[in-house]
Amino acid sequence: MTIQELVEGRIDFKGQKTADDIVRVVLISSTFLSFVIGFVFSSLMITMSTFALCTVALSLVVLPPWPMFNRHPVTWSSVQGHSQK
Repeated sequence: MTIQELVEGRIDFKGQKTADDIVRVVLISSTFLSFVIGFVFSSLMITMSTFALCTVALSLVVLPPWPMFNRHPVTWSSVQGHSQK
């Protein structure tokens, strides 16, 4: 994978759905986990730190255009009957 492909960030529609599902599940579960850990230790700082750590880890998973998000690339139809004027 070249640098240009990494920067360009192409993922297909099913990859977008997969990334969206991952984000939804991880954010909900990390919110719950952060609350429980913060409640057990009675510390808002631990709550926020846990949530921030989970968010950074999630960003490393879903922000780069990993090949698993581009397994079903869109194939565009060619232009038919195109005449130049």
